[in-house]
Parts: sequence; C-alpha cells; structure tokens
Amino acid sequence: MTEHQLSLLPFYAGWGIYQQRLVAAIAPLTAEQLALRNTPQHWSIGMYATHIVADRAWWFHARMGEGSADLTSLELWDLGVCEAGVDPFHTAAELVAGLEKTWQLIQQTLARLTPADLEQVFPPLDDAERVRHAKLVEPALQPFAQMWVDAARLSGEVRPPVSLQWIIWHVLEHDIHHGSEISTILGVHGLPVVELD
Repeated sequence: MTEHQLSLLPFYAGWGIYQQRLVAAIAPLTAEQLALRNTPQHWSIGMYATHIVADRAWWFHARMGEGSADLTSLELWDLGVCEAGVDPFHTAAELVAGLEKTWQLIQQTLARLTPADLEQVFPPLDDAERVRHAKLVEPALQPFAQMWVDAARLSGEVRPPVSLQWIIWHVLEHDIHHGSEISTILGVHGLPVVELD
C-alpha cells in the first residue's frame, strides 16, 4: 500500500485568491496611477508591487532553489526601491507578469511540498553568496547591488538559519502587508482597492 503524501497547497488556498485580487487591482493602472503615494515619504504603488515580486522570487528561488533560471532577474528587482527609494517605474503589465510568474513558482512549490518538508532549514546568506547574487542583476541595478552588499558588510549582522515553514509564512505575510499598503493608496485616491471577503 502506497502512503499518500499530503501537499501543502490546499492549506494556502486563500493565498491564490488574494493573488488574483492583487493582480486585478494592479492590471488596469496607468503609469501615473502606479506612481501614486500616500505621502512623498512613502513608496508608490509600483514600488510596493515591485517589492512583492522580488520578495517572492528571493525567498522561493534564490534562497530555496525552486523554479527555473528565468526567475533570477526578479530576485533583486527591488534593489533600487529598498536601497535608495528609487521607483523603477515598471508598467502594470510588467508588474502583473512578475506577480503571475512568482505566483506560479509559489503554487508549484506548495503543490510539491508536504508537511514533513516544513522543518527543512536554510542557512543564512554569507558574503560570498550575497556578492554572487549582486553580480546577477541587470546593469541598471548594479549601483544598488553594491549598496546592498556594502550595507550587509557594514552592519556585521549575522542572520540565523530559517526553516521552510518560516519562509512560507514570511512571504505570505509580506504579500498581505504590502498588498494592504497598495490597497490603502488606491482607496485614498478613489481607485478600486484590493478586494477582500
């Protein structure tokens, strides 16, 4: 008798619904709407969406090793946003493509993994790995990649290893947190928000 392996995917079904609603809110936005902010000190809608895409690709592809090489360009897509507050001005179509590509990665990974996999531990990123990733970014992001590497060296912070369970939770809560910021900006400017039940 073959033992049935329970997939993680059914436990995260609501995440897929949230993904659809996030995409539906971003897809129709113009360049001007993607540049909207709550205040000049806060990120724009486009910056938050870029950050969501990059966080997904970073944790699932760069750190966990899931997916194909075509995700590498998205791993550090938000370097300019995070390191210097620079809006990359991705179009709605580019943001939606990034959200869909990274959601497909997450969905395929969750379908393959089982509850027993949740205890798997990933070591902290060392300096050599950080430099290797920084070299993979597109030329326009290279100055921000160097800022990222230098900031990590200067801080001297050594992060602890993380479990697969932690990574999944982190990416999910990150999606919801920044998606709510996108929704708030949309609502403040009278645009359709990310719908929730």
